[in-house]
Amino acid sequence: MMNIKILMAAIASLGMAAGAQAQDSPFGTDEDAAYAQAVWEVMKTQKLAGEGMIRSFPYDGVEPHGMMLETFYSSAEVNGHTGTLIVKRNFGPEGVEVDQVLADPDKHLGAYTVMFQREEGYDADNQNWFWAKYLPDGSLDMNAGGMRLAGRVAKGADAGCIACHSGAEDYIFTTDAPIAMMK
Repeated sequence: MMNIKILMAAIASLGMAAGAQAQDSPFGTDEDAAYAQAVWEVMKTQKLAGEGMIRSFPYDGVEPHGMMLETFYSSAEVNGHTGTLIVKRNFGPEGVEVDQVLADPDKHLGAYTVMFQREEGYDADNQNWFWAKYLPDGSLDMNAGGMRLAGRVAKGADAGCIACHSGAEDYIFTTDAPIAMMK
């Protein structure tokens, strides 16, 4: 009976440690998930996601995004803050062609990867970008460790959203013209 009590105490302490670790993470917290949900609702209102979304002509993509992409630039208000919103639709699988995506975009949509420029002070080290990766149904995708991909995704890591995009002006690879117009 004593061994069971020790085992239960050990399991409980592991759970508390995991909870503390998730709380200290720069991304994937409950607060990040709630903010990502607010961003998703704005995306649906602007017809950038969900039923009846705007479509564009897909272009060739690269990993970790889809093999075909659509990208939209907008200004959005989320929780009282207006900032730049960039929505990238990621299509696949590898080898998918433009005609296939145009014929059945919903079949090939793998994810939405999103950047939203939050208020000053959110993450000044990284130009205050909020990152999120949504599955086609609007739920947040998760990394291999089970963390939700929302917030300061992979901040301080050698790979991931911030590490990759920090090499581009304004953290944007596709263009900086719309950003200048929205400021």
